[in-house]
Amino acid sequence: MSQHMQITVTIRPFYKKNFEKTYPRLARHLAYLNPGLVEENPSLYELAGQIDMLLYQHDGTPLRQVLLDHKQQLTQTFHAIEENIADRNLAETDKLLYTLEDTFDDIEYDLD
Repeated sequence: MSQHMQITVTIRPFYKKNFEKTYPRLARHLAYLNPGLVEENPSLYELAGQIDMLLYQHDGTPLRQVLLDHKQQLTQTFHAIEENIADRNLAETDKLLYTLEDTFDDIEYDLD
């Protein structure tokens, strides 16, 4: 690595509308205790990285159980994405982002 420069890879959210319109059930549950989080239009990658905090914050809510049911998949995918970014394997990272989206689609489906 250069002494004065650094290469970074950033994952940014890209929703056709926004997070709240793409995942309305999840957004409603998240906004119940933390409206600012939904307003920030978080990336799914960011949410997966915060899974333990989200489970703690939403203790005793229906969201917690749904997230808990998907925690292992979210955690494994998040760490695999991190590893592939570190290895600069962006094609595999892209595939894993699709896997992460599928998991969040399942979460959205499981919420009422």
